[in-house]
Amino acid sequence: MPRNQQLLEELLDKLGTPGIDQGLIWQALTHSSYANEESVLHNERLEFLGDAVLELLTSQYLYERYPTFSEGELTRLRANLVCEPTLAEIALELGLGDLLLLGKSQLFTGGQHRPSLLADAVEALLGAVYIWAGLPMAEVVYERLFQQRILALERGELWQDYKTRLQELAQKQRPGEALLYQVVSEAGPDHDKTFFVALTCAGRVIGRGKGRSKKEAEQMAAKEALRIHFSDSGIV
Repeated sequence: MPRNQQLLEELLDKLGTPGIDQGLIWQALTHSSYANEESVLHNERLEFLGDAVLELLTSQYLYERYPTFSEGELTRLRANLVCEPTLAEIALELGLGDLLLLGKSQLFTGGQHRPSLLADAVEALLGAVYIWAGLPMAEVVYERLFQQRILALERGELWQDYKTRLQELAQKQRPGEALLYQVVSEAGPDHDKTFFVALTCAGRVIGRGKGRSKKEAEQMAAKEALRIHFSDSGIV
């Protein structure tokens, strides 16, 4: 995939870093498969650094914002903010799929849409910003990227609606393929039923869930689909 200077400059505007060393940014967008073919630096070291920066900034924000929360509660909130699906979604908003430098094998298999590669690129970008201008600038970029997620966290809405989140991501990955929820069985007396739901996409079961109501079972099926099928190669 050739370098696109216009798209890169649009990315820098979104990040708020128009004066950054563009060589660092291209490195952050370079997968090892491309680096091996072209004998250039890849993004894995920047990703390693960016992962630490992301965890630090998120931990600092949560620590200061929620002084009464336990370690376990803070850890769960942090996991919601920095999970792979969230990072991949940010990458899509930034248009990173069109900027990633991938080798032929990755391009052939749709690597530009792969959530793990997109999430890695977001971390690498944070690492590049940190190298360029230090932690204060990395924090500015972090706030720009995570502003909507932080607001959702403040409202107590951070991805509790797994069905909506899955629908949004599925539309980006598999437009036109409907998600279908079906109650496959019920157990227990009428006053204490448990519902079992299967979630299908394109005729294939991608998640199962159970709950005390049909709605809860559907949410759990969507949660499983997000966990399993959006962790590496996409929704389905």
